[in-house]
Amino acid sequence: MTTHLLTLADLAKEDFEAFFKRAIKLKEKQQIGTAVTTQAGKSLGLLFDKPSTRTRVSFETAMVQLGGSPLFISSKDTQMSRAEPIKDTARVLSRYLDALAIRTFSQEAIEDFAQFSTIPVINALTDAYHPCQVLSDLLTVIEHKGPLKNLKIAWIGDGNNMAQSWINAAAVLGFELHLACPEDYLPDSKIVTEALKKKAARITLGHDPIAAVKDADVVNTDVWASMGQEAEQEARKKIFAPYQVNTALLKKAARDAIVLHCLPAHREEEITEAVLEGSQSVVWDQSENKLHMHKAILDILIGT
Repeated sequence: MTTHLLTLADLAKEDFEAFFKRAIKLKEKQQIGTAVTTQAGKSLGLLFDKPSTRTRVSFETAMVQLGGSPLFISSKDTQMSRAEPIKDTARVLSRYLDALAIRTFSQEAIEDFAQFSTIPVINALTDAYHPCQVLSDLLTVIEHKGPLKNLKIAWIGDGNNMAQSWINAAAVLGFELHLACPEDYLPDSKIVTEALKKKAARITLGHDPIAAVKDADVVNTDVWASMGQEAEQEARKKIFAPYQVNTALLKKAARDAIVLHCLPAHREEEITEAVLEGSQSVVWDQSENKLHMHKAILDILIGT
């Protein structure tokens, strides 16, 4: 098992399975009211450059429920805002904390933290990847659809950090992943190329949302403009309009398909109200599972 969680491309199939198994066990214990305090006396730092609802609250709650202490750190309030090098901050925080979850813009920055940290560093979102979210989403898929290997999963919309983490996961776990993105909004070609080198990879990249969702077991989408792209919002609305997950598109998927959205959702943009609130939507289970998966991540990386 890797000592950090920076990208799902770093994980072996056994690593994924360990996260799923631990998350399922922890969820079961919470549901029957059994306390698990495996992180008693431990501390988790949350160093965030970007705003967050679900990621921050679920990580903080996860650490509290495991008996540990979360410490939220806004990067603008640290000496990094006054040009202290990452390597210095990383080595200092390693003397105070037992793990550090970072939500930032640059993947390179989080990799620098990992290089100089002696504690686990967790990618809580960068512009390139969102590994913890996709682990939570995969847990949700397993709960609703069973083993992943025989499933077809469709990604509709922007080839963003979420799409790229789905590509990482598919290359290792072997489920069919079909992505439909506008021509100028495809995932990073280097990430796709590296994923396709893996034997298990069954990844199809195209521009047609109908082809991508045909007979899909899971239909997945995200906002059309991610954090930092707000100035592009209006232009993207026109470009991405054919990629809306609506009732007509969902009818092309398998009859028992489930719908994922990592939230926040812009209703009537990337997804309609009818689909988001419909019977095939599992977004609230998906959101809850961030808590259980984050517990699993903490237990596995920090140790129990």
